[in-house]
Amino acid sequence: MTTFTALTTVDGKEAAYALSAAMERMDPEPLGVGVFELEDGSGLWEIGGYFTEKPDLAALMLLSVAFGAGEFAISEVPETDWVAKVKRELQPVVAGQFFVYGSHDADKVPEDCEPLLIEAAMAFGTGHHGTTLGCLRALDRLAGQGYVGQNVADIGCGTAVLAMAAARIWPNPVIASDIDEVAVDVARANAAANDLTDRVICVEAAGFNHPNLHDAAPFDLIFANILKGPLIELAPDVAAHAASGGYVILSGLLVEQAEDVTAAYVANGLTLAHREDIGEWSTLTLQK
Repeated sequence: MTTFTALTTVDGKEAAYALSAAMERMDPEPLGVGVFELEDGSGLWEIGGYFTEKPDLAALMLLSVAFGAGEFAISEVPETDWVAKVKRELQPVVAGQFFVYGSHDADKVPEDCEPLLIEAAMAFGTGHHGTTLGCLRALDRLAGQGYVGQNVADIGCGTAVLAMAAARIWPNPVIASDIDEVAVDVARANAAANDLTDRVICVEAAGFNHPNLHDAAPFDLIFANILKGPLIELAPDVAAHAASGGYVILSGLLVEQAEDVTAAYVANGLTLAHREDIGEWSTLTLQK
């Protein structure tokens, strides 16, 4: 099925959500509308509509004028078998001792590694993105220094690849949480596919707001691979749930955002132990 996208930006959250509501009333109506804050400090929000028919260009122009938005960029998206495309293009990833792969590459798994199976249909968090890769390298670095995590949490776990990696190399179960119900289902499916159902405990939670996380704290390692804004908001909670001497591995932030995120955690009693930049993304390892 050929689809069309219509993208624009507008200043401020209120205007963004008002514009998205107006787009949902268009004829032809969009299949869906997404609203995202740009993580560049500009204060701009992106609004994207997805249509199964060519959208009404005149209506979009009127909406952009009415809400003070930029001109809509209209694109036609050809029909694509995305899972097949991902299988062709996503090759296995090596991050220290960890080997992240899809089932289509099962014959490539070397013997001397910790294998992590993530299916192509669940591509976010496969290890190809600089944020996930950075977190896996940070984990491998700590393990290489002889550190053993006894009590680990993966906050905003996505596919749970980080939780699974910790569960592969250390003795105790790991708690993986996400605010999104679908992500939690994906995390559970991945844990089962890797024979880690009993070692990766998946829960739906915002931040640390879950009995399993409260009862298990303090943690000697916390992963949080999300975005700059939520990372800064979580800083006090992360610090409160981290054990003295424990580590926190953060990513999901751009290189130019790393200093702001570091400052938020330093203000809450942590110190920067290591930073790695991969492309435009940064990964921070801090210690309490």
